[in-house]
Amino acid sequence: MNYEYKEEFRKELVDWFNREKRDLPWRQTTDPYKIWVSEVMLQQTRVDTVIPYYKRFLEKFPTPEVFAYAPQEDILKTWEGLGYYSRVRNLQAGVREVVETYGGVVPDNRVDISKLKGVGPYTAGAVLSIAYGKPEHAVDGNVMRVLSRVLHIYDDIALPKTKKVFEQAVMELIDPNQASSFNQGLMELGALICTPTSPKCLLCPVREYCRAFEAGDAAELPVKSKKIKMKNLLYKVYIARDKEGRYLLEKRGDNGLLANMWQFPMIEIKNEESPLEQLAERYDVEINSEATAVISFKHVFSHLTWHIEAEAVEVDVKNAEKFFSPAQIEDLPMPVPMLKIWREIK
Repeated sequence: MNYEYKEEFRKELVDWFNREKRDLPWRQTTDPYKIWVSEVMLQQTRVDTVIPYYKRFLEKFPTPEVFAYAPQEDILKTWEGLGYYSRVRNLQAGVREVVETYGGVVPDNRVDISKLKGVGPYTAGAVLSIAYGKPEHAVDGNVMRVLSRVLHIYDDIALPKTKKVFEQAVMELIDPNQASSFNQGLMELGALICTPTSPKCLLCPVREYCRAFEAGDAAELPVKSKKIKMKNLLYKVYIARDKEGRYLLEKRGDNGLLANMWQFPMIEIKNEESPLEQLAERYDVEINSEATAVISFKHVFSHLTWHIEAEAVEVDVKNAEKFFSPAQIEDLPMPVPMLKIWREIK
């Protein structure tokens, strides 16, 4: 791979970033803990969505020491609505390691930081380069898209081995004296200019070094094989209310999708058995009314779609511990589909 113009490429990219970068709250700090929090939040989540969460999170958990031992329910409530909840559970485990093993100081080298729970190659490189100024690769989808076009790389970015190609390319190109601006510049370029569709090539600060622009095939890159087939599940969700105006809730298990989040009873529709009868049997309640429709919608995860039909029903209570008042529900961490249903009820 020929990097004949790498110094010019570096300079144009870094100058453009320093001139045009968006004013984002995590760009006001070099605290590695705060950078780490922002990078975890930004995984598979839009910048505009993350900003208020980031601010609230750091108001509540301003230091590694405060966050490391905070109750998980408080953490999940603060993260509520951001999705991919395993991210914050892994983040807390990793931060606790920092507090217990490194005296609250995030490691400044790839070997040690990569040992922390939930820290992969990208997060490690982002924290090391942005917080510590270390010339380390931080390759995400934006970076692979930009460099696949600049360097004319036709390797399939859906294959894990391809990431190594881009990591090596970044290590060849990165500005050792301005690693933070270089890595953030690649990310920013991918977010604002070198977009997945209709890239704004005429506005690109490095287009004269871009082989895809020269060849006229930027829109064909990167090469990415098709995603895994989506699995579809159909659920009845019951808003079961007792005579006292309390609602039946359950807590999901400690592992798997949406672990430890609270939800209204979910009955998967997959056979002839009545979902309402399953509700009565499974949760030990007596049904006192016809079920009435509240809201229907679908919620898409990465490889899974929930098709939800939410219905309200009046019940008699046999175990009051399973029922919660509206005020209590407000304090419980709930995933986005349940928040949508709860807002509809309110």
